[in-house]
Amino acid sequence: MTGGSASPEEVRRRAGEDAVRVLGVDPGTVITGWGVIDCHRGQLRRVDSGTIRAGRGSLPARLAMIYAELGEVARKHAPDAFSLERNFLARNVQSAFRLGEARGVAMAAAALAGPPLSEYTPATVKKTVTGHGGARKSQVQDAVLRLLALSHRLAVDEA
Repeated sequence: MTGGSASPEEVRRRAGEDAVRVLGVDPGTVITGWGVIDCHRGQLRRVDSGTIRAGRGSLPARLAMIYAELGEVARKHAPDAFSLERNFLARNVQSAFRLGEARGVAMAAAALAGPPLSEYTPATVKKTVTGHGGARKSQVQDAVLRLLALSHRLAVDEA
């Protein structure tokens, strides 16, 4: 599917005029979290969210599942922008490689869907959502609950 071809600047401009739909992804080879929000005149609304539980099968099978399911989410929700969490320093090199592979398939899904892709470090995401770049995952969950006026807490990777 070829989605919107708006530049990041166009997406930001439209956020003040029209609703802008963003698909955010927290990549992982076992669990990938995703969320779709609409932003209209500074107001945020959760459209849908979930996790892709790729399990413990072979790495190629897990990556294919992540790619296919993110592609389906993008087709279903037609985002104007795609947001991806950038790599962080992993405890070991193998973890960093696995995360990079999950990010790669998420990037490929975004490219196929068509909207502009933006990447943010975990600290930037945490600071934007909670006000503190070193926030714990539970603090991010609580902030997302408040920001989106949800009645239930989202899973860690989903938030």
